[in-house]
Amino acid sequence: MTNLQIFLDIATEAALAAGAVLQNYLGKLEDAIIEKGRPGDLVTAADKASEVVVLDVLRRHFPQHSILAEESGKLDNQQQEYLWAIDPLDGTTNYAHQYPCFAVSIGLLINGVPQVGVIYDPFHNELFRAAQGLGATYNRRPIKVSTTAELSKSLLVTGFAYDRRETSDNNYAEFCHFTHLTQGVRRSGSASLDLAYVACGRVDGYWERGLSPWDIAAGIILVQEAGGKVTAYDGTPLKIESGRILATNGYIHHNMSLELQQVPPLSAWV
Repeated sequence: MTNLQIFLDIATEAALAAGAVLQNYLGKLEDAIIEKGRPGDLVTAADKASEVVVLDVLRRHFPQHSILAEESGKLDNQQQEYLWAIDPLDGTTNYAHQYPCFAVSIGLLINGVPQVGVIYDPFHNELFRAAQGLGATYNRRPIKVSTTAELSKSLLVTGFAYDRRETSDNNYAEFCHFTHLTQGVRRSGSASLDLAYVACGRVDGYWERGLSPWDIAAGIILVQEAGGKVTAYDGTPLKIESGRILATNGYIHHNMSLELQQVPPLSAWV
């Protein structure tokens, strides 16, 4: 097997184990939910327990790799070219309310480029996997992005960052703009699943701001290996640390990028 296949299989092992932890905690958190700072930015005992499981699997197999995990932060080891970006529970607010839209997301960046990704939705038992050059799969079967070629016929998905109450750059205007241009815009509350849904053709495009590398590292390679396109808002190469992403089936990418750059101010929608 190639190294990427090995990395993919180990990431899958970690994601499935973490997913079992999330299932066990679901509906049993009681008072074990706290806010990390901003209103709505939650962390639960399930987040922490899930991350422990993921870290245990990755450290056992790749003790020299670096890790960037949502709850533990940056954990440096010897091989800086390998960086695992981990979200042990993407969609914590959903999870805390027992709203069934959450996932484990594990991505591997090699020299800063996402090359392996696993996203697992334990509630629906949906496993999304991809590695550079190896394609993308849903429950072990190949997937491709949609072929929708017109914005007016597309279904999009987006999200809103935790600082949306503190800044006018909060994606509200963009949401209104694309709602008028398309067949609809959804908001799931899980960036990793949004990207997985672009990859398997359930939605045609996704954009969002205020993201962290662990939110999108796995989803980026999924979309790309499924035949889609991922860039910055303006169509230039994505800088994962920017926190802004545009991911589509490729057919509507140019038009979505143009529209993102000319969104009317929110006051125009009031």
